[in-house]
Amino acid sequence: MPKGKIVKALSGFYYVQYEGGLVQCRGRGVFRQKKITPLVGDFVEFEYRDKKEGYILSIDGRDNQLTRPPVANVDQAIIVTSVKEPDLSLNLLDKFLVLVESKAIRPLLFFTKMDLLTEQESVLITDKLAYYKKIGYTVEFLSTKDKEVNQQLSVYLKNKVSVFAGQSGVGKTSLLNRIIPGLQLETDNISESLGRGKHTTRHVELIPFEQGLIADTPGFSALDFKEIALEELPSCFPEFVDLQDQCKFRGCMHIKEPKCAVKVALDQQEILEDRYQNYLQFVEEIKNRKPRY
Repeated sequence: MPKGKIVKALSGFYYVQYEGGLVQCRGRGVFRQKKITPLVGDFVEFEYRDKKEGYILSIDGRDNQLTRPPVANVDQAIIVTSVKEPDLSLNLLDKFLVLVESKAIRPLLFFTKMDLLTEQESVLITDKLAYYKKIGYTVEFLSTKDKEVNQQLSVYLKNKVSVFAGQSGVGKTSLLNRIIPGLQLETDNISESLGRGKHTTRHVELIPFEQGLIADTPGFSALDFKEIALEELPSCFPEFVDLQDQCKFRGCMHIKEPKCAVKVALDQQEILEDRYQNYLQFVEEIKNRKPRY
C-alpha cells in the first residue's frame, strides 16, 4: 500500500500527498469507532481507485500533536502576536507558550503591527519583550509595511514543518499572504465591538515554502489547559526550569514554598512580574477546571 502525508483536511476529506501526487481520501470507519481523528501532518498508509477516491488505512505514530490547531508532527510553532489592534496581551502570549511548551514543540515569537506604535510606545514594548529573548525564545518584530519580511522570516521556515498560531486579528493570515505570493488566503477586518478579528481560516492546510511546510490555522481568543497537569506547569516556563535545581524542595511549585529560587529571582527582578502573575493565574485555572469523565 502507498504511504503519504496528510497536507489538508476539509469537510471530512483528507488530502494525502505522496510521490505520485495528491489523493482525496476519507478515513475508514474503524477510526471513528476507536475515536481516532486523522490530522494534517500525519504520515498514513492508504489505498485509492483514483485521485478523488481513496481511504486512509492506518496512521503512523506521531512525534507530537496539537489540539487547537489540529496538526501533528510539527517542528516549530510560530506564535503571532500583535502589539496593537488588538493590543498586546502577555497573558494570551504566555498561554500560547505554555500550550506549545507542553507539547515539546519549539516556539518562535513574531510580533506584528509595530508600525502602528508611536516611537515611545515602540521603545516601551520592545524593552518589555526583550525578556522573552533573554529566556531563550527567538523574537522578531514585524511591520505590515516591511518589504523585506520574506528575507526576515524565511531563515526560520526553511526545511521545517511550522504551525502559525495566534489570536484572531493579529495579522497571521496577512503575514502568510505576504511571504507566499499568490496564496490569497481569506482575511477580514477587526471586529470593533469585540476588539478581535473575525474568524476567516476555516480549514487546516500545509503550504509548501522554502523546502518546508507551513500550516495556516485558525486564531483563537480563548485557550484552556485541559491536557496539562498541575505539576507539569512549571516545566512549561523555561526560566523556572533553569532555577528548579536551586529550590529547596524537589517538585517546587514556586508559590509558597520556602527557599524557592524562582521567588528569589522574582524579588531580584530577574523574572518578569507580569509573567509570574500569569503563571499564578494558570495555576488557579488548572486547579479550578472541571474534571473530565
